[in-house]
Amino acid sequence: MTVEVPFDGEAVLFYAQPSSFSSMLPRAEIQGNSIFMKFDLAHDGPQRDVKQEADKILNDIEQHLGWVRNDVNGFMQGLAGEAERAIASRRERILANQGRASSLGIPLKNRADAPKTFVLPDIKRKVVPTLPPATSSAYAPEPVLDMETYEHILTVIQNMTHVMERSPSAFKTMGEEDLRQHFLVQLNGQFEGAATGETFNVNGKTDILLRANDRNVFIGECKYWKGPKVYRETIDQLLGYTAWRDTKTAILIFNRGTSMSTVLAGVEAETAGHGNFKRKVDWKHGSGFRYVLHHPNDANREFLLTVLVFDVPG
Repeated sequence: MTVEVPFDGEAVLFYAQPSSFSSMLPRAEIQGNSIFMKFDLAHDGPQRDVKQEADKILNDIEQHLGWVRNDVNGFMQGLAGEAERAIASRRERILANQGRASSLGIPLKNRADAPKTFVLPDIKRKVVPTLPPATSSAYAPEPVLDMETYEHILTVIQNMTHVMERSPSAFKTMGEEDLRQHFLVQLNGQFEGAATGETFNVNGKTDILLRANDRNVFIGECKYWKGPKVYRETIDQLLGYTAWRDTKTAILIFNRGTSMSTVLAGVEAETAGHGNFKRKVDWKHGSGFRYVLHHPNDANREFLLTVLVFDVPG
């Protein structure tokens, strides 16, 4: 005779040995979600009380499961604290390793397989500032964007314009704000969401801003070419956004309908004639220039300005 008793829960716990247990373990078979107790009855043997024997086995099983339950409950009560300790320990190790990497001042290495279109990478870059060496006096080191990362930012921006050139119908009706959003998508795909748009800084809202350790490391302004006067006002606008600590900037000029030679000549003339102009940097580029300007309130504090001119679909 076989007696079947269904159960709910994890069958593996029937086989667990708790901290408290009896030397006479209950015996039964587990199949699926049922306990099977088998009793051999001889056709000519004495009468057996199968129900009483089955109840005795079930009581022994329940006692065994009670001991298991106590051990499981104790383990579960301590699990949250153990997990918190493990997480805290891992967080400390990660932060310590990040601090070591940041303090080295080694430029970031560009990924060869970084996407050049709208597809965002699975592994994202971080803006790792280069910190100056520490001195004996206590101070907060200023983040400085290394030139390799600065060039990579500009490359990401230029790659986005190649997308515009290959798909002119998708961009021909877009204004400055719409185009800026596409640049931000690409930059955030490369720099883990550190790029923001229309962000307030100093005296206004700049179009593109990258921050590291709560400090600005890159400021960019996007403008359509509307003549030398508007471009000169764009430089003034950028100067209004640029704080004393900001050292890497860019102006992105979108050109529609004007010859590129006219635009490039206007950029050169207006930048060289600006009151904050200090010198032109030797930088080979087909449609761009690089300059050194000084901050509005400090003639000795210099910052880098790269101007890129792009023909956009019209």
